[in-house]
Amino acid sequence: MSPGSRRTAPSGGPPPTRPAAVLFDRDGTLVHDVPYNGDPDLVRPVPGAADAVRLVREAGIPTGVVSNQSGIGRGLLTHEDVRRVNARVDELTGPFDVWLYCPHRPDEGCACRKPLPGLVTEAARRLGVRPDDCVVIGDIAADVHAARAAGAEGILVPNARTRPEETRAETNPATDLLTAVRRLLARPVPAGTATRTDGRTA
Repeated sequence: MSPGSRRTAPSGGPPPTRPAAVLFDRDGTLVHDVPYNGDPDLVRPVPGAADAVRLVREAGIPTGVVSNQSGIGRGLLTHEDVRRVNARVDELTGPFDVWLYCPHRPDEGCACRKPLPGLVTEAARRLGVRPDDCVVIGDIAADVHAARAAGAEGILVPNARTRPEETRAETNPATDLLTAVRRLLARPVPAGTATRTDGRTA
């Protein structure tokens, strides 16, 4: 863990500080999961999603989305389908600073498909922050495992498709997306972080 990391501190250590960026899973986290969805009209945000993203942005923290989209590799979706759905999510819950998705099937062994860390590390690179200063919020174990593989913090927000054993494996899962974000924003701002007049951290 590098100096200044915002992951949960060991017992007795200093409390974790606010992250340098918050990355969200898309399906099941920001919007209700519609398997292999290529139709923007089917996009429905989960309760509190727009408010959660707004609070993060108002705190001056960059945001991104990291999403597995194997429907492309399976021939069920095109890249344009995914981009149109992403644009609709952006309209309803964003805007986000970066969008990244993995188009590969699970059997292709790519480094970007969660639970591997590729999407998280690339999102951090594009946002100009360190992966271990990021937080990833998702609804299944693959999301939090990808975060931790990248050195970031992962927060699980379970829903009906989250396996019970995945929830049990987490010491402090959030009850919903808004709760997860409020927890992050309740943390102290890292020492030496300047705040600009527009409210964004510099």
